Amino acid sequence: MYRFFVEPSQVEEHVIRIHGTDMNHIKNVLRMKIGEEILISTGEKTEYTCYIEAYEEEEVLAHIMYAQEAGYELASRIYLFQKAVELGVHRIIPVATKRAVVRLEGKKEENKQRRWQAISESAAKQSKRMYVPEISHVMSFKDAVQYAQELDVILLPYERARGMQETKEIIGKIKPGQSVGIFIGPEGGFDEKEVELAMEQGAKAITLGKRILRTETAGLTVLSVLMFALEE
Repeated sequence: MYRFFVEPSQVEEHVIRIHGTDMNHIKNVLRMKIGEEILISTGEKTEYTCYIEAYEEEEVLAHIMYAQEAGYELASRIYLFQKAVELGVHRIIPVATKRAVVRLEGKKEENKQRRWQAISESAAKQSKRMYVPEISHVMSFKDAVQYAQELDVILLPYERARGMQETKEIIGKIKPGQSVGIFIGPEGGFDEKEVELAMEQGAKAITLGKRILRTETAGLTVLSVLMFALEE
């Protein structure tokens, strides 16, 4: 069943009004017929099961069949300083490190961020997320570390970290409801001074095993482990 996201203001007593790009997608791309069912979320805990009631000139009317509190989200909010939506991340913060400089300014950064956000929404729909993860603007490593200080736990997968048992204990102590920040390094790895800065601010260096993982694989690996540990 297809999922769509709307603003709370679009939800009325018995009807949800869908417009914009989603209206075009339902009508002209999916070619959904009157009576077909869809799922709708406002980015909160409630999920609406609806059917297409009518097509108007600029919007689709979706009749609410019933609403329920869905349990698709993880019990903790996870902030990934890299990428990945399907595995339950709450917010994604692109970071410019010493070995991976991101040069985006003004309109270029705005357009890139808008594209990333659109990808996040598409992935959220496909994976039945109740919430569309927000894509932050690009931060410097220093700013990202300061931002992460507000979180309960900060994890730093690091190729020089040792002790799988210690890593298991660190992850095992994370409690549902805690916010977790994950820093994923670039292909060249973190600079030692970056690691020192993160550790000074409370980050815990963890190992992901004996193999050196690519950047995208490392992020997905940590998220998979956390999903397994925190899934209710």
